[in-house]
Amino acid sequence: MRKFLTFVSLLLIPLAPVAARAHAFLDHASPLVGSTVATAPHEVVMTFTQNLEPAFSTAQVTDSSGARVDQGKAQVSGNTMTVGLKALGPGSYKVHWHALSVDTHSTEGAFTFHVGGR
Repeated sequence: MRKFLTFVSLLLIPLAPVAARAHAFLDHASPLVGSTVATAPHEVVMTFTQNLEPAFSTAQVTDSSGARVDQGKAQVSGNTMTVGLKALGPGSYKVHWHALSVDTHSTEGAFTFHVGGR
């Protein structure tokens, strides 16, 4: 019995990393997470580790007072989510995203970027 359990365990080990990657996590963004940009971007582009479900993946961008500065619904294509921005002035901005991967796992997070000097 012990040999059988060892054999089954060895068969299941390669599956563990696949399960760990079953969620769509933010891989990178433009503007970069935590960065300071000299000129205001026209959009925020986020690339995830898996393809997203467009109907249930969202992003909002707010200024330091909490007012929304995005242009509404984010656009999703494959593993990329893009949200347009209104004209931004110097300051700090927060991007809050919610991603539903095509395999139905949900993740969310937030990051900031700055326009101009701090």
